[in-house]
Amino acid sequence: MQDNINSLVSTKDGSNTLFSQRYNQHYHNPDDGAIDESLSKHIIPTFTFHLNNQDIKELNILDICFGIGYNTFSTIYYVLKNNLKIKLNIYSPELDGALVKSLDTFLFPKEFDDIKHIINSISKTCKYEDENIKIEVFIGDARDYIKSLPKDFFHIVYQDAFSSEVNFELWTKEYFDDIYKLCKDDCIVSSYAVATPIRLSQAEALFCVYEHRPVKRKITLAFKQKQEFIGKFVDMELKKQRNKEAVALYDK
Repeated sequence: MQDNINSLVSTKDGSNTLFSQRYNQHYHNPDDGAIDESLSKHIIPTFTFHLNNQDIKELNILDICFGIGYNTFSTIYYVLKNNLKIKLNIYSPELDGALVKSLDTFLFPKEFDDIKHIINSISKTCKYEDENIKIEVFIGDARDYIKSLPKDFFHIVYQDAFSSEVNFELWTKEYFDDIYKLCKDDCIVSSYAVATPIRLSQAEALFCVYEHRPVKRKITLAFKQKQEFIGKFVDMELKKQRNKEAVALYDK
């Protein structure tokens, strides 16, 4: 599969991802594997936090940058595989409407065979809903979309945009200000990004920043309140004192 925007790439765990020629980056790290990356960097840490802190019956999830849908579909796979009695409400912005429309023919891994009907529905209507799952994919600008969402609503945010080098507007202090408003007090924000400027952007938006290593690579977890269950607290004020040149990212 190849067009003038994306080309198909096989990853280490056998699942496929895409290389974006527009952003000159892979949607997932080929050395990690697309489905393994979604599970280890987003789904398992965030669900571990919630399932060990309270009896969760329903989770509202914001999946930043739907892309090929791995984070959303891996979430459903994880819940079904572990027989979790949790209702999922997933909201996700995506700039590339043509990409979403193409997902009914994308070569997904066998782990998603049982949710093919969900993938097809998203591909055709950008929506899916049954008694246990609600998904809404918004085609358009993520910064505009998050301003339309209800405040204090989300339990989980998957912060999974392309890197700040090419997708700068989804890593700034002002962007995280808007994300902060959407988060419940017990919300957890997961991200593959560990760069100090990005963590400073989160900290200046009042998030408490933590480092976690689910497998071989470190990730960043952010919370509205300090916690002691998952990750190691990163003192960003101390980071700034030790590195006077370290600054957050700001809207231009």
